[in-house]
Amino acid sequence: MNRIPIAVLFLLLTFLAAPHGLAQQHGDINHHKAVAGKDPTTSSYSGMEKRRVKALSDEQISDLMAGRGMGLALAAELNSYPGPSHVLDLRDALDLSDEQASRTKALLDQMKAETIPLGRRIIEEETELDRLFSERKITSTHLVEMTKTIADVQGALRAAHLRYHLDMAELLTSEQIGRYSQLRGYSGRVD
Repeated sequence: MNRIPIAVLFLLLTFLAAPHGLAQQHGDINHHKAVAGKDPTTSSYSGMEKRRVKALSDEQISDLMAGRGMGLALAAELNSYPGPSHVLDLRDALDLSDEQASRTKALLDQMKAETIPLGRRIIEEETELDRLFSERKITSTHLVEMTKTIADVQGALRAAHLRYHLDMAELLTSEQIGRYSQLRGYSGRVD
């Protein structure tokens, strides 16, 4: 029997646990529980069978195509490592110098150049997986290969988003990072 490497399982579990990440496809966390007043035999997945890519919502597809973070960098964001897109949104409030703004824009452009192709690849791989299930052509071996590939690309996407948060933190002063955290509604304290 094929075994999935521990690293792949870890990445998959990380995505499943990430709020607003790729794994959050169903709305509320209790999506399996029957909604009051609804037939308990009707799945909360009802209607998703009409999606273009069953495993991805239209919003997720749009986010992947645009290189948006989708919560993939929360480990950085919530630990005082600002994201380039949000820094640019807060340029005036953070009192960015022209050089900081220019370098932040360059980071954002580089991030999108890296993450958009990865997002497209996830959509392509999920589309292929969906097609194979739809046509009843999926095999256990192919399933393991495809889910590993998808997990690898998702891991690369998350790593890219996290890396640009690291790069962004190097461009800002500790005061700007503290202000960023305050403006974003997090603790203003920077260790």
